[in-house]
Amino acid sequence: MLQVVDMLSNMVGDIIAAIPAILAAIIIILIGYGIGTIVGRAANKLVEKLGMEKNFDKTVTGKAFRNAGVDLSNFIGGILKAFILIVAIILAIQILNVGGTVGAYLSSIADYLPRLLGGILIIIFGTVLVDFLASLIGRTLKPMFPAEKSEIADMLKNLLMIGLISFILLLALDTMLLSGSTVYPLILGFVIIGAGVSLTDGLVKSITDDYSEFKGVAGYAKFVLYSIFLIIGAGAIFATYPGVTSVIANISWAFAIAMAIMLIPIAFKLAKKMAKET
Repeated sequence: MLQVVDMLSNMVGDIIAAIPAILAAIIIILIGYGIGTIVGRAANKLVEKLGMEKNFDKTVTGKAFRNAGVDLSNFIGGILKAFILIVAIILAIQILNVGGTVGAYLSSIADYLPRLLGGILIIIFGTVLVDFLASLIGRTLKPMFPAEKSEIADMLKNLLMIGLISFILLLALDTMLLSGSTVYPLILGFVIIGAGVSLTDGLVKSITDDYSEFKGVAGYAKFVLYSIFLIIGAGAIFATYPGVTSVIANISWAFAIAMAIMLIPIAFKLAKKMAKET
């Protein structure tokens, strides 16, 4: 009985001793919330007055924001408010100085919140920078090609954008500690598929513009090339899963045989047409 009383008294004593720290932590969070709200609203109005939102809405990211019902000024204001609030929460957790397993979890959360916010900012502002750089380089490359070959410049621009976006995603995921053996193949697979689609469209259009006799098989060529890049991309995505690679390899062989059989009448028809023209 005496042990229980001593334990309860010690617990009450610990709670009473922790009250000043708890009150200080609550006050810091409330102050952080208030300062974050004021700074966020000020940044919101500043962005609107400077007219940055109009230029941002012209970018790919800006259009995506608008479709999602978010505007730049509100987003920047919210980010600043979240950043100040995160700093306040970190300070509050340090003041509480909670020990044990709960304290370790709280410290881990406090350490991770800036990384999470940093990763989100890298993705948002990185895609804006990628859109700007790709558009600038695309406009620079266009005069180097004849007007009828403008699709090549567009193809190079799209390839550059795909590569830069993949780099931004990897950088953001590394910042958020979410990269790993599963994420890298996933991004690589989507890069292969995206680059394949862009290359296929540009090359097929360029060839059919120069050689009109290939227009009849352009659709077939696109289907074959799309399928090839899709299979390669799927192989890269599922490379880390045991057994999936062999299944994709078998599908690839079956697809290659089917395409070869389908190609025989098309090649015969094309050869016959070219023989008549000569």
